[in-house]
Amino acid sequence: MSRFTGSRIDHLNLAVPDLPAAVAFYEPVLASIGIVTMMTVPASPELAAMHGFGWEHKPYFWLVADGQVGTNMHLAFTVDTAEQVRTFYDTALAHGATSLHAPGDHPAYHPGYYGGFVLDPHGINLEAVTHDHV
Repeated sequence: MSRFTGSRIDHLNLAVPDLPAAVAFYEPVLASIGIVTMMTVPASPELAAMHGFGWEHKPYFWLVADGQVGTNMHLAFTVDTAEQVRTFYDTALAHGATSLHAPGDHPAYHPGYYGGFVLDPHGINLEAVTHDHV
């Protein structure tokens, strides 16, 4: 278990211009690190359509339809092992991501930082990272 746990972020909504395309990308990529679809919300007069990912008891990462992706967006998912970083990275590339940084050590961030970075099909910088790599 990583020593860097305990985020206080309850959930994150990510606006995307094409929800079905985003879901098609994120479902296999997130499943590779144990994050799965937990809920979908159809469009209504009050809400845009949404797709929620999470694990255990609740969704915490939401894709929201008909939005515009912001600039310089970066989202990192904590994993427990370097192998999970590599699996995330390889799965993302297989589903249309572009490589930014192949999985590797990044001691400039801190000792034990091991991450892999990709750009998703909408241009969002995604990362899987473990903090206890030796």
